[in-house]
Amino acid sequence: MAAAATNAVSVEERGGSRLSAAALIGPATFIVAAGLLIPIVILFRYSLNKFVPRLMMVDALTIESYVKFFTDAFYLGVFFTTVKVAMICTIACLVLGFPLAYALARTRTRYKNILIMLVVLPLFVGNAVRAAGWMTLFGSKGMINAGLVGFGLVDVPVQMMFTEGAVIVGIIAVNLPFMVLTLQSVIESIDRAVEEAAFSLGADPWHMFWRVLWPLALPGIVAGIILTFILGMNAYATPVLLGGPEFKMMAPLVFGQMQLGNWPFGAAVSFILMTTTLVLTAIAGYRLQKRYRR
Repeated sequence: MAAAATNAVSVEERGGSRLSAAALIGPATFIVAAGLLIPIVILFRYSLNKFVPRLMMVDALTIESYVKFFTDAFYLGVFFTTVKVAMICTIACLVLGFPLAYALARTRTRYKNILIMLVVLPLFVGNAVRAAGWMTLFGSKGMINAGLVGFGLVDVPVQMMFTEGAVIVGIIAVNLPFMVLTLQSVIESIDRAVEEAAFSLGADPWHMFWRVLWPLALPGIVAGIILTFILGMNAYATPVLLGGPEFKMMAPLVFGQMQLGNWPFGAAVSFILMTTTLVLTAIAGYRLQKRYRR
């Protein structure tokens, strides 16, 4: 009887704690969901309106903005350029960030917190300021070209600004700390004894990484990939400043259409950008998790 009463009390306590938790997080969850979903619904509704130059936007139910986007070679080129740049930057951030994250996670120096702060420090500077810094390096009279000309390696300055390469370098510099911090927190939770056991069983560093460390760090890898890919797809300041007017990505395209008053087309481009980002990140996460389960 006593055991049954104790079980009943524990069940009631768990039920009460769940209700209390729901009551605490319910209002915040509702506010956040409303703040996200309502603008998305409004954005989608705007994308179905009709653009009239003098009237800007007329209420309608038409998909002509989406048809215009997917039938125009220019806009499709902007779309594929955005996806390509985001993928390249994500892969580069993973390749560059994993060794640094592993070193931060495994270091035992008393200056570890300072090293982590050095990784976090660039996040205190805005993207536009960092892009301006890259402009001083990539410009025709910048430090890199001045060095190349000064050492006689080239006769005329190399065109670095307003290129796809400059945009990729700038986005990698912006996104890399996010990848490093995400991976570092996950790798730090992996027991060192697992790696030592792999080495004691005859595994070389590559097999230990691929068969032991990679699967255990996969949740952090997936989170880092999703985060950096989303940031790469939605980059605005870096493509505008380092890519120039000739290099187009989706986020600057949205802003340009809104400036021109073409809200339906700008909303359609925004919705396409958001949907593509969500679909590609979901597919990448699913495939990586499926590979991990195998």
